[in-house]
This record gives sequence, C-alpha cells and structure tokens, in this order.
Amino acid sequence: MTTRDDAIDQMRDFTKSDATREMDPHWSFGRRGFLRSSVAATATMSVGMPFALLGSGEAKAVELPYSPDYGPLSPVADEVTGLPLLTLPAGFKYWSHGWRGDVMSDGIATPGAHDGMAVVASDAEKVVIVRNHEQGNGTSFAPPKLTYDPTAAGGTTNMVFNTRLRKWVSDWATLSGTVRNCAGGPTPWNSWLTCEESSNGLHSGNARQHGYVFDVPASGPARPVPITDMGCFSHEAAAVDPVTGIIYETEDSNPSGFYRFIPNVPGRPAQGGRLQMMKLAAPFNASIDLQGVNHGYYNTGVAQPAGATWDVSWVDIAEPDKPFVTGTSYGGVRAQGLVQGASSIVRGEGAWYGNGVIYVCSTSGGGARKGQIFAYDPRRETFSLVFESAGGAGDVDGPDNIAWSPRGSLILCEDGGGNPKELYGLTLDGTHFPFCTNNLDFRAGGAVGNYNRPSGRSFTSDSRGSEFVGATFHNEWLFFAIQSPGITFAVTGPWDNGAL
Repeated sequence: MTTRDDAIDQMRDFTKSDATREMDPHWSFGRRGFLRSSVAATATMSVGMPFALLGSGEAKAVELPYSPDYGPLSPVADEVTGLPLLTLPAGFKYWSHGWRGDVMSDGIATPGAHDGMAVVASDAEKVVIVRNHEQGNGTSFAPPKLTYDPTAAGGTTNMVFNTRLRKWVSDWATLSGTVRNCAGGPTPWNSWLTCEESSNGLHSGNARQHGYVFDVPASGPARPVPITDMGCFSHEAAAVDPVTGIIYETEDSNPSGFYRFIPNVPGRPAQGGRLQMMKLAAPFNASIDLQGVNHGYYNTGVAQPAGATWDVSWVDIAEPDKPFVTGTSYGGVRAQGLVQGASSIVRGEGAWYGNGVIYVCSTSGGGARKGQIFAYDPRRETFSLVFESAGGAGDVDGPDNIAWSPRGSLILCEDGGGNPKELYGLTLDGTHFPFCTNNLDFRAGGAVGNYNRPSGRSFTSDSRGSEFVGATFHNEWLFFAIQSPGITFAVTGPWDNGAL
C-alpha cells in the first residue's frame, strides 16, 4: 500500500455523516449530516449583525501598525527548515510544507502558483486541506483520470496535517487540466469548490472551454467534470450558506457580478440549479455598451459612505454556460445580468461564510481603489459595506482571499503593489492590523539567503512581494500559502490573546 492509499483510507471516515456533529464554518461533517442540519437550522438559526460596526456609520476602519492584542512582528524560524520565512507576533510558531517542486506522496512534483485553499474535513487529530494551483495553459500535472483538459496546467492538491503531532502527513494530486484555479470555497459536504479564473477555450489554444467550478472531495478522486449551471466566467471564490445550501460566487473582472447558485438538490450542485446575479436598490452610476446598446447599472466600487447598505434582489441568468457576448470573447454571463440592471463590484475576489452572512471582497474597489469588504445578509437581503481601505502608507492594499476566524474576525490576504506583502486581521470594531509579513528574501545576503530543497530546486530570488493566499482556520490552527515560490504554512500560537 502506498502512502497516498494509506492517507485516503484514513480520510474516508471524514465523509461519513455524524448526527452528533454541529454545523460550523469548518465543515467537519458529512453530506447527509449537512442536509439534516440545514432543515433544522432554517427553523432555529438566529443571525446577529455582521461586525459590531455594520450599519453604524463606522465602516472605515482604524489602522494600527500591529495588533493591539498580539504585539509587534519579528522574524520567526520555521519549525521544519529553521529559516526565518515569516514575521509573526511573539509566541506563534509555524511549519512549512509543500514547496513548489517537492515530491508528493503520489510521486508527483508539487505544482507551483499556490492559491486559495481550505480545511474541508477533520477528525480528532488530522485535517484535510484542498489547495489550488493558479497555473494557466500547459500540461496537466495529474493522471488522465483526474484531468479535464490535457492542455491546461492548473488544478488542486490535497494535504493532510496532524495537529497533535504538529506534522504534515501526506499530499497528492486531486484534479488538473484546469486553468488558473484562483479561489473557491469549502462546502458542508467535505469538499472544495475550485474555481477557474479564466474563460479560455478553443480560441486560446485549449482543447476544452474553461471558466467553470469543479467539486473536489476531501478523500477519493475528484470528477474532472465542470458544474456548468454555476456559470462560465472568470470565477474567483465560492461560499456556501449552510442553512439553505445556496452557493454564492464572485467574479474577477470589471464590471463583475456577485452571483448565487440555487441547487436543485442542496449539497449536490452537480445535479444542476439556477444561477442569478445580484441587483441592488440604488440609482445607476455607471453604464456599459453591449453590442451598440448602452445599459446602466450600479457600481459599488466607487467611494462609499461609511455604513452604506442596500436592499438586494436577484435577476435570473438564462444561459449560465454562455461564456461570451455574441461576436466577442468576453463577458457572456455578466452581460445577461447587466442588461437587467444587476449591480457590479470591482474585481470580486474572496468570499467566505461566517456569522450568518457571506463576506465578499472587492480587491480594487473604493475611492483609493485599494479594496473593500462587503457583507451580504441572506436573511435580511441586504448588502453592506464593512471596510474600505484608505490606501495610505501601511494600509491594506488589495485584499484578495479572506476567511472567518473562530474568534469572530476576518483575516485578509493582501495582493496589491506593496512589498513586503502582509496578512491582515480585521476586528469586530473595525480595527485592522498586520498579523504576518512575507520574509522570503532568498537572495544572497537576504533575510533567508540562498536555499536548496531536497527536490534539487534552488531558491535565490526576493519573493517578499508575492501574495498571501488561501487563509483558512481550524480551531487553534491557521493555514495559508505564499503564491511564489509556492509554500504552505501551518501556524499556531496564543490566539486567545487577540481577535483572530
């Protein structure tokens, strides 16, 4: 038996239902448990306001040079390599894994361009994480049975971390032949919805059309079959409402839609459903020309007043698998919404369920064009501004992947023009602060210095400007990656001293 086979055997139990497990944002129970729990939750769930500041007129957060709780940042040595790869507050430790080029448990070299990921299953001492690889056209890194399009090099890998031993256990390829797997989202049925940030197809040299969502399970092979009813566009993230099973989706473009997918069968998106695009009750402030006709819409990406909130309605997307406006090579899905007056966010990226709402990231929105965070409340049908970056020195610059923490705050992965990149916390009172800094300077004389992996790959460049990606919490652990050169981290420490 191979290491991969052994790991899969251990993970099979994660997908079995357990009626004693309660629903939480970390999805530690099976599909049947989710379906039963969603019925009960519909009747009993009480939803509080998302963030104490929401609707209070205090949406523009206070900026601090470091967490008022955790203290200043300083270089911390990796528990695996001994290298100072990250700066963190005192008391925090981390374990690196999955460097690009490292040989995985299945004998395949770890792909590069690490991106969105999440914990999708767990037991008392192990967690399973699915990780995206935002690679474009090329050659699939997975076996043919796990490959959608052999002319595409994106995909996913699964990893197992033992929290008791504080050790990475195994990893293997789970899906490839996709294009630019940027973000996605965890599901209550122990899987990861991986999203293609692309609409490549035959026109761009690929063998198949791209721009889809794929469902990757915690254990067992993924089916390399796109969920076409979830739309064909430049996908970013997906977030599942565990009460209803509705899946919310963001789009990385400008203008871009915020979508919801209403499945025919909750927990089984592959069985089809209905796609809709959000429309806000607001006067049009922008327009787009589509085939010679001007259409107005509301753009949330402009500077917004503190505490801005809009009522939400939804318009149907009749042809979710229409990637292009007729006669062009762009925007066929969002155009169907815009002509009906649907609204736009500017470069929709991260999305995450927490506290009964869906948090949505606009990477380039706001007056400074440095990012906004919104909260969609599916029970109240409102869309509210939570945070807008002022764009000053040391401020958040281009938040991308986001995640909800067990202590009720958000963590933001920075992807702007700053160097070094930082991982930010955003607290319930609107305070934001850097929690971790990228310290990956592999140049001779740099903070880390030249470094050679056992795989034979050498690291010699300054990667401090590479983005943080894939932040995901599970109890006392935070997992994330840095996209280039491609490294994954498991972090733990005195979380209860602060907001994260």
